[in-house]
Amino acid sequence: MIGGIFIVSGFEKLVHPYENFLYVIQSYDVLDKNIDELTAAFFPWIEFIAGSFVLFGLWLSVSLRVVWCLTVIFLIVVSQAVFRNLPIHECGCFGELLSIPIPVILIFDSSLIVIMTLLRRMIECTRFFSLDRYFQK
Repeated sequence: MIGGIFIVSGFEKLVHPYENFLYVIQSYDVLDKNIDELTAAFFPWIEFIAGSFVLFGLWLSVSLRVVWCLTVIFLIVVSQAVFRNLPIHECGCFGELLSIPIPVILIFDSSLIVIMTLLRRMIECTRFFSLDRYFQK
């Protein structure tokens, strides 16, 4: 499920012009303008690839850490927007596919962090369903 969320989120941003995601990033007002464009170009690829790795269970420990870090970053960025009372009403996390209100995304991201933390702690149980077990010696 977690891998699918990141695949859909990344794919949705990749198939649309990167300027759409750039606008979302700029609305949060946390990065320098030069870094905004770089982030808009590369973050969707990181989401898509990391989500694919989690879905298929490749390098599961590392890929779970990557999506956990991405989720923490998203949670911090959205939280600071709420704290600063920025006029943002939806997160922009899933591009044009879904419109998720800010309070809902705060709960959703927090839940994902808890689930991923539990998965990391029980990594041996999750490896049963992963491709990692075929590559272990």
